Amino acid sequence: MLSTMQDVPLLISRILTHGSTIHGTSQVTTWTGEDEPHRRSFAEIGARAAQLAHALKDDLGVTGDERVATLAWNNAEHVEAYFAIPSMGAVLHTLNLRLPPEQLAWIVNHAADRVIIANGSLLPLLAPLLPHLKPVEHVVVTGPGDRSLLDGAAVGHIHVHEYEDLIAGKPTSYDWPELDERQAAAMCYTSGTTGDPKGVVYSHRSVYLHSMQVNMAQSMGLTDEDTSLVVVPQFHVNAWGLPHATFMTGVNMLMPDRFLQPAPLAAMIESERPTHAAAVPTIWQGLLAELTANPRDVSCLGQVTIGGSACPPSLMEAFDKLGMRVCHAWGMTETSPLGTIARPPAGVAAGTEEEFAYRLTQGRFPAGVEGRLTGPGGERLPWDGESAGELEVRGPWIAGAYYNGPDGEPLRPADKFSEDGWLKTGDVGTISADGYLTLTDRAKDVIKSGGEWISSVELENALMSHPDVAEAAVVAVPDDKWGERPLATVVLKEGSTATFETLRAFLADEGKIAKWQLPERWTIVEAVPKTSVGKFDKKVLRRQYAEGELDVTSL
Repeated sequence: MLSTMQDVPLLISRILTHGSTIHGTSQVTTWTGEDEPHRRSFAEIGARAAQLAHALKDDLGVTGDERVATLAWNNAEHVEAYFAIPSMGAVLHTLNLRLPPEQLAWIVNHAADRVIIANGSLLPLLAPLLPHLKPVEHVVVTGPGDRSLLDGAAVGHIHVHEYEDLIAGKPTSYDWPELDERQAAAMCYTSGTTGDPKGVVYSHRSVYLHSMQVNMAQSMGLTDEDTSLVVVPQFHVNAWGLPHATFMTGVNMLMPDRFLQPAPLAAMIESERPTHAAAVPTIWQGLLAELTANPRDVSCLGQVTIGGSACPPSLMEAFDKLGMRVCHAWGMTETSPLGTIARPPAGVAAGTEEEFAYRLTQGRFPAGVEGRLTGPGGERLPWDGESAGELEVRGPWIAGAYYNGPDGEPLRPADKFSEDGWLKTGDVGTISADGYLTLTDRAKDVIKSGGEWISSVELENALMSHPDVAEAAVVAVPDDKWGERPLATVVLKEGSTATFETLRAFLADEGKIAKWQLPERWTIVEAVPKTSVGKFDKKVLRRQYAEGELDVTSL
C-alpha cells in the first residue's frame, strides 16, 4: 500500500523561495570594518540569487551539474552563491582558503570546477594558482581587491568578470528546475591530514533534512527573533548548515567577512547584538582574552554553539560568567555536520554540577543520526558510559562514500566505512545509557602507554584550567619503556611565571589526573599549530618533536 501524500522534492530552491518570501524582511548583515555594516534583506538575496543563476547559465554557459566554486569569506554575496548555484542544478563547491596552495589546486582539478567566484581580497592567493587550474574557464570577482593581479598571460584561457557587472540587469526571478532531491547540491573536501583530501557531496535532500534538524528546539532552536553571528566559515561544512537553516526560519545572519580577529568580533557583538554565534573553540579562546583585556557588553549573546573540537571546561565556565551559554556540538565534514548536540535532559536543574557534566559531553544524537561503538576487534560495545570504542554513525545526512575515486567511482575506503555502510568517524569515546556521547580522543591521538590508553583531550582540558595557561596540546611521543608517553605543549599567558613542575603538580592535585598519566616531557611554544579549520594540528607537533625542533624538558 502506498501513501496518498504528494511527492514534492526536498530542494534548496524551496528553502530559498520560502526564506525570500515568508521571511523576506530578515537580513544578512556583512561587517565591513567601517562605521556602518552592509545590510541586505532575504528578499534582496533571493532576487540577486536569481540574477546570478541567469548570469551563470546565459553568460558563462553553466549547465547540468557542473561545479561552481567559491573562494570567499562569510558575506552576503557568498550566501547568494549558496542558493543560486544548487537551485539552478549546478553544484556549489566551497574552497577552503586556509589550505596549502598545492592542496587547493589539487581539489579544484579533482572537482573539475568550471567557474570560481572569489572575493577580491583573496586574489593574492588565487592568482598564482590559475595556471595550474586546468578546468577553470571563468573567475568572477566580488568586493574590494587588486584586480591587476589577474592581468597578463598568467591567467591564460581564463575569463575574468566583475560580480556586480555580471548580474546587473538580469531578471530577479528564475524558474528553478524541479530536480531529483538526491542530486548533488554542494561539496566540501576534507582537510587532507592523511593522504589527498576527499570530496564529500551533499544532496538537496540531505541539506534540507539537516536544515530542519538544526532548527529543532533540541538543536540550535533559533527563530526569526534571533540573529546568528556565523563565524564558522562558509567553506567549513557549509557553515554548519546555518545559511540554509536560517532561510528556513528567518533567522537574521551577521557575517564577519574577513574580520575574524578577536577585537572586531567583540565590536560586532556589542554593536549588532546577535543572540547566537557559532565557531570552533580557538575563536572563543581568542575572544575571551580580548573581553578580559577590554571588557564590552556582550550580554545579548545568550547561546554559543561550539564544535570542531572539544571545548575546555574552563572556557565554558568563563563564558557562563559572561552570560554566554556554551552549547557543545559534534560533527565532521562527512556528517553535514550535525552529529550530536549537548542539551541536558529534562529534570536536570540549571546551574548544578549534574547539568554541567551533561554540557561537557558531545551530546545526544538527533533524530536522523544513529550511533554505535565498535571495539578494536570489531565487536559492538554497550551504551554504559564506560566501554570506549570508535564511534560509527549513519543517517540521511551522513556520507556513504567519497567523490570520484581513482576509477571514477565512489570511494569507500575500508578504514572509513564499515562493511554494512556505517561511517567510521575515527573518534574514540563512550555513550551513556541515556544516549550522551563523550569523546575521549581521536583514534590517531590516543596515547598508548604500557598497554593502557591516555586521553590527550583530558590532559589538555586539565592543563587549560590552570590560570596561567592560554593553550595546551598533548601528543604521544615514542618511549623505550612504555611504547608511548604524553608530551605536553603549553602556551603560557603573558607575564606568567608558571614552571613545568608547578603545572605537573597542578595536574596531580586532588586527583585531576592519575599519577601514571602525568606527562614527563614538557615544552613551551608561542602558539599551538592549527589546521585550516582551527583545530590543534597535532601531526605538526609530532613532526617537530621527531625532528628535534622543540625545546623539551624532561621531569
